[in-house]
Amino acid sequence: MSQATATDTRVEATPVPGLFTRMCVEAFGTFVLVLGIVGTATFNFVNNAQIITVALAGGIALMAVIAGLGHISGGHFNPAVTFGLTLAGRSSWVDLAPYWVAQLVGAAACGALLLLIIPDSLAAAMSENGSKGAVLATTANGYGEHSPMMRLTQGQATFELPQAAIVEVLIAVVFVGVILAVTNVRAKVAYAPVVIGLTLAALHIISWPVTNTSFNPARSLASVVSPDAWEASGGFDQLWLFLVAPLVGAAIAALFARAFAPLPALTPADGWDEQPGTATYPADGETVPVTVEETEVVEETEVVADDDAQPVAEDTTIEEPAAADEAATDTDTATDTDDTKGEPEPPTRP
Repeated sequence: MSQATATDTRVEATPVPGLFTRMCVEAFGTFVLVLGIVGTATFNFVNNAQIITVALAGGIALMAVIAGLGHISGGHFNPAVTFGLTLAGRSSWVDLAPYWVAQLVGAAACGALLLLIIPDSLAAAMSENGSKGAVLATTANGYGEHSPMMRLTQGQATFELPQAAIVEVLIAVVFVGVILAVTNVRAKVAYAPVVIGLTLAALHIISWPVTNTSFNPARSLASVVSPDAWEASGGFDQLWLFLVAPLVGAAIAALFARAFAPLPALTPADGWDEQPGTATYPADGETVPVTVEETEVVEETEVVADDDAQPVAEDTTIEEPAAADEAATDTDTATDTDDTKGEPEPPTRP
């Protein structure tokens, strides 16, 4: 006797994080990233103002938030990255403005927190008027008299606007370009967050003497959240460059990606797991259908009878699982038992 069973293929709906959830994740991730960079730079005098500590803190923080949160929001944490991914077709235009708002809010919250934890005694020691904002402003991006080179050379040399603009655009091109490259499904990079975090660290080391390294408008905003910091850093006369240049660099990187490595926008259903950090989600509230295949198990039982037609043993065999979409068939086979024992006699010639 033989019997077969089969189950039907089911289609389940996988929930997609809503826009508000993704905005909260972007705000928190940006907060952590800015804390690693600006928070370390605020108290970096204890490390003799070495840029390596800031670079490593920022790079490791970025690795952590991309690896831990990237599967929810895409892991941008930088308005320039969001802009570049959107232009490259790897993120939705609908998400652009909400992501920017979330990233700026997260960065501003980090700057406000740093103002709260700066000791009054440190502010009195580091600034003429004892302002905490003036201490935070030492982490601000700038050029000319606000360039780190001016302080390092005691006023003998500095980087002016043209050099600062070129450097900020260039490092944004490299950073966004690396993200677009390593998260491409053709790249097959084993762990993209590590590559991205190390790139951020390296670019900080390279460009720090020029502008104090931005390539992230949210990071630049965090250093000037208070009126005192805004005034001490030069205000919008300096800040505008660090809002515009990263976006220009991101746009250049996205155009190169579209020209030389075109890739359609992905959804969680057709490749999001292979492309971390660049999620393109459907409209808020939609679900993504996921096909769940089940296998069929065919069980055959053979009953062996003795001379009195009594069952004496059962042999059960289970065939290899078949695909769920194959039709299951039930077959019943009756086998006649020949009670005659021994070898049949050979036929005689007529």
